[in-house]
Amino acid sequence: MDAPGAQEMAVLKNPTTQITDWRQKLQYRLKEGALIALGAMFLYLLMALLTYNVSDPAWDNSVQVERIINAGGSIGAWLSSALFGALGYFAYIFPLLLAAKTWQVFRTRNQPWHWNGWLFSWHSIGLVFLILSGAVLAHIHFDPAAGMQGSGGGMLGASLGELAKDALNIEGSTLLFLALFLFGLTVFTDLSWFRVMDLTGKITLDLIELIHGAITGWWNARNERKQMKIQLRELDERVTEVAAPVVSDRREQAKVKERLIEREESLSKHMSEREKRPAPVITPPAPPKAAEPSKRVLKEKQAPLFVDTAVEGSLPPISILDVAEKKQKQFSPESLEAMSRLLEIKLKEFGVDVVVESVHPGPVITRFEIQPAAGVKVSRISNLAKDLARSMAMVSVRVVEVIPGKTTVGIEVPNEDRQIVRFSEVLSSSEYDDAKSPVTLALGHDIGGRPVIADLAKMPHLLVAGTTGSGKSVGVNAMILSVLFKSTPEEARMIMIDPKMLELSIYEGIPHLLCPVVTDMKEAANALRWSVAEMERRYKLMAAMGVRNLAGFNRKVKDAIEAGTPLHDPLYKRESMEDEPPHLKTLPTIVVVVDEFADMMMIVGKKVEELIARIAQKARAAGIHLILATQRPSVDVITGLIK
Repeated sequence: MDAPGAQEMAVLKNPTTQITDWRQKLQYRLKEGALIALGAMFLYLLMALLTYNVSDPAWDNSVQVERIINAGGSIGAWLSSALFGALGYFAYIFPLLLAAKTWQVFRTRNQPWHWNGWLFSWHSIGLVFLILSGAVLAHIHFDPAAGMQGSGGGMLGASLGELAKDALNIEGSTLLFLALFLFGLTVFTDLSWFRVMDLTGKITLDLIELIHGAITGWWNARNERKQMKIQLRELDERVTEVAAPVVSDRREQAKVKERLIEREESLSKHMSEREKRPAPVITPPAPPKAAEPSKRVLKEKQAPLFVDTAVEGSLPPISILDVAEKKQKQFSPESLEAMSRLLEIKLKEFGVDVVVESVHPGPVITRFEIQPAAGVKVSRISNLAKDLARSMAMVSVRVVEVIPGKTTVGIEVPNEDRQIVRFSEVLSSSEYDDAKSPVTLALGHDIGGRPVIADLAKMPHLLVAGTTGSGKSVGVNAMILSVLFKSTPEEARMIMIDPKMLELSIYEGIPHLLCPVVTDMKEAANALRWSVAEMERRYKLMAAMGVRNLAGFNRKVKDAIEAGTPLHDPLYKRESMEDEPPHLKTLPTIVVVVDEFADMMMIVGKKVEELIARIAQKARAAGIHLILATQRPSVDVITGLIK
């Protein structure tokens, strides 16, 4: 065991410190003893008052009995008789006050007990006011019970109450002694009425919110059940009102009636089977990973004391983006079950018998997994996609014919209220933070609410096509920002070509750009030509180094630099024998972004067609990738050579 330090030895040798510690321990033990004593007194006094009997011997009754009924014995009988005789009903205030003091001592059990004479006197005054005013109020407003001598407030309450009634009448006496009672209660128990009001208001508001939520949930479920019954009734009427031709022959009319009866029986049988069948399994969406921020987000919460904006190689903080709002639940089990039944009925109308086995609600769409009956081909369901969307009053319905690992067929319908997916929510996820690629793209959320992350290096090129308003520009900007938040200028560089002169001009001046944003299409050919030349140079470097891709080249260069033997540029041409070839450095990944590819092809189509084709087919290993956006991916834009 190590010898105690000098400070510890000083504490051990200091008698004042030892006395102080001994006093504190004694105070804590006294408080624990007081807690036990107060609790025992509370229970004993309450037991004595509750078992009070007039026939027991007391201070005003000296009869001899064989057995005392009071549970507190002779002392309990005497004490309860004295309290009831002096205070009447208000004798029960003593157990309540003892319980309050017991709770007060328990709450402050970890604090030392400090005796204060002035505070004790102040509390005693409050106790006197509390007892006297309470006894008077009990005498004025309560009649004595059977077997109780005196009035409802005892002798003290009767004497003071009669004087008060003669001077102030009943109403004035009640107001005066109620104020004195509240004053005494406040002084004795240190009660804060403002805190009581705050607590009462909070409990009231919480109770109102709870009742409102229960009523709203019940009302919504009732409306959904009513709507479901209306839809089923309309479907029943539609089936029974089959448009039969007007025929004069009674035999034909009888056949039509027979067919109607058969269809009604089939429908009723179908509905009875649906009611007996258990509800589909509803799988709520997984909580988004934004709820569990990544290590980078946690690190950025502690801002640096000294900010230097000129530091190279630093990434922008994710906190500059809008914070994701808390998402509310956009569905209820009742509505999803009603939607499942409606889907089964609509497919039944088209002659396809299915069973909805599970439902997967997401932020934008909801997937229903259905199990077709035996002999039903998936192609029949796929061909009914447009008819199903029309009958269900949906914009569109997508049929997922094969779900990996399952025998069910997926039907995806859009949600009425689409949730907004914040870009910061995807960037804050651990999936994005754990991705190692410098060209990691954050694309959004899947149908389950989980982040979707892609690696541009594995694609290796990307064509973004869509009409105006379909989110094409939002997707391109999200891809660009994903790279900017993931990689430093030493890891990824960009070439931006913007024929519109509006979309990509906001990125002018960022350190990741190899050149200013190209808005003149005549200069676009030069930018692409430089990219092809850089691709050829990188291939020659990788061939000379004996590696197959850019990742292997950068790894070899880093290892050489860390070993203290940097590699020389094998492609350097010496002008004299004294020239030393420069050392090799790691090469960044290059992303070429073209905002409106169709416009560039219309202006300089022949010049850039071959360049884009060469980059698309060879530049993957060299670390050069294309992101092309266009409104019309027709054959005159995506030519056969580029395709």
